[in-house]
Amino acid sequence: MGIPVMILGESGTGKSTSLRNFGPDDVAVINVAGKPLPFRNKLHVAKCDSYGMIVKTLVGRPDIPAFVIDDAQYLMANEFMRRSDERGYDKFTEIAKNFWSLVLETVAQKMPDNQIVYFLMHTDTADDGRIRAKTIGKMLNEKITLEGLFTIVLRTNVSDGVYTFRTVNSGSDTVKTPMGMFSANEIDNDLKAVDTAIREYYGIETKKEEPAA
Repeated sequence: MGIPVMILGESGTGKSTSLRNFGPDDVAVINVAGKPLPFRNKLHVAKCDSYGMIVKTLVGRPDIPAFVIDDAQYLMANEFMRRSDERGYDKFTEIAKNFWSLVLETVAQKMPDNQIVYFLMHTDTADDGRIRAKTIGKMLNEKITLEGLFTIVLRTNVSDGVYTFRTVNSGSDTVKTPMGMFSANEIDNDLKAVDTAIREYYGIETKKEEPAA
C-alpha cells in the first residue's frame, strides 16, 4: 500500500516551497489550484482537479517514487463551487466521499509500498481552537476526522523568518509522526529530506518500474 502524508499550513508558510530540493525524477506534482510553484524548477507539474484523472495518474505510474497534490483542499472547494446551485446536503456527502476515497481506497490500497503521496493542505480552526485540515462541510471533520487517515501529519511554522515543519503535536493541532522518525520537534522546511527520512524509517527502496501500458 502507498503512504499518504499530510502537510498542513496557512498560505505563505512554505508548503509549496518545501518541494524546492526535489529533482524531476523524484516527484510529480499535481497542481490543483493551477498556481505556479514559488521557485524555479524542472519538476513535472500537471494542473488538474479531476479525481478521475488524479486516480488514473497515481495508480498508473509506478515509476514515480512520490507525488505531491498541491493545494489538495481545492479538490473539495472546486467541486463545491461547481455544484453550488445544487440544493440539499447530498452534495456534501459526495464531496466528502470523493476525498476520502482518494486517500483510503486509492493511495492506501491501490498504490505500491514504495510510493508516497503528499497532500499539501490549508488549515482551519475548529470551535475548540484546534488547528486542523481545511475541508468542506462537517462530514469529514465530525464523522471521519481526515487526519485519522494519515500516520504522518506535519505542519509548517515560520518564526523570525525561519521556515520549518513541526513534527510533534502542540496540544492544539493535529500533527503526528511515528516514534523515532524525526529527532527534533522542528525540522527544516525541506520535503525532500522528509521523503528520505520516511523511506529510511520504513526501509523503503525507491524502485524504478515501468508505467502501466
